[in-house]
Amino acid sequence: MPVTDITTDPENLAITVVADLAAPVERVWRAYSDPRQLERFWGPPGWPATFAQFDFTVGGRALYTMTGPHGETSSGAWEFSAIDEPRGFEVIDAFVDDDGVPLDGGQSRMTFTFEPSDVGTRMTSTAHFASHESLEQMVEMGMVEGTRMAMAQLDAVLQDLRDYAEGKGTRLELLDDTHVRITRLVDGPRELVWRAYSEPELMRQWLLGPDGWAMTDCELASAPGDGYRYSWEPVGDTPGQAFGFEGEALVVDAPRRMVTTERMQGMPEPTTLNDLSLYEEDGATLITLLIEYPDLATRDMILATGMVDGMEASYARLERELLMV
Repeated sequence: MPVTDITTDPENLAITVVADLAAPVERVWRAYSDPRQLERFWGPPGWPATFAQFDFTVGGRALYTMTGPHGETSSGAWEFSAIDEPRGFEVIDAFVDDDGVPLDGGQSRMTFTFEPSDVGTRMTSTAHFASHESLEQMVEMGMVEGTRMAMAQLDAVLQDLRDYAEGKGTRLELLDDTHVRITRLVDGPRELVWRAYSEPELMRQWLLGPDGWAMTDCELASAPGDGYRYSWEPVGDTPGQAFGFEGEALVVDAPRRMVTTERMQGMPEPTTLNDLSLYEEDGATLITLLIEYPDLATRDMILATGMVDGMEASYARLERELLMV
């Protein structure tokens, strides 16, 4: 995790973030000055940002919207007041409405500096607030922890995607007691991977877990509010009992993101929140699944079923049978 320190300074009405990044200053600069790269880490997990406008000039403006797992949104704007490539820049940051008009309160002046360090780059960002009320509001909204979780995504951005994930299989990260992140790089374009998740005839070919299982139901959701239903049963002498999942779609942003609820068929609880996102670079697609569990016991119970191993078998089949043709 790159963040080494977050300091709240009520006396000077500031919050300062320090991160040590294993990449040269020029590479870090590109991550902060390219909206497509910023989108991968500016919002915390579950709240990815989309930059609709990015005029990276003094006096220029950037507009972004973070979309939560239930479709809720929070929008902001940067006005660039100083740019010193590649050493840093300064913005006036503000919450905005749907038309990009700044809202009362919540405005701050943010500075970003990038300096060479023993590990690569030390990034320091400081948000300066106009009042104690504004500072306290941001702390209460979870800015400190949200920033820490957002910055934890930066390592993957700074590395070549294939260097970061290729050949490492399905990886599980325990983010906290109720959130896990699962990642898998597949060698194929995002459009095809999205189709594999959204077309029944394709999904039936790969989403099978270990060998010896068949998908018997494959009803997919294509828009928010749609329900879905997946079922599997063992084939031949394979041990096990038929089972399935069902739920509804909350966010559908093709071919980038889908958020769904999930529960075992016939059981009202427990329900998880599954946030799937796809990112393509150099012809490969990073699949990221952020799962929210209702509690720690449920998280550990589900992970103990061998879920990750089953996912790896499915992803390997996805590459072998759909992406390598």
